[in-house]
Amino acid sequence: MAVLKTRDARKLGKEELDKKAQELRLEVAKEKANIAIGAPVSSPGKMRDMKRTIARILTIKKEKGA
Repeated sequence: MAVLKTRDARKLGKEELDKKAQELRLEVAKEKANIAIGAPVSSPGKMRDMKRTIARILTIKKEKGA
């Protein structure tokens, strides 16, 4: 999944933000599992970008009062 920019995230509704955050959490879990079994990291910056996007989504949800 691509990184969700702030201006794009602000246009989404609460349900859509929840869905995006859940998808990103699943991807992070998959990457962590791959690292744990010793698979090579596909993209080192990908994990950081996904975590930042999750934090961005949670911040926007809090701002909206959801």
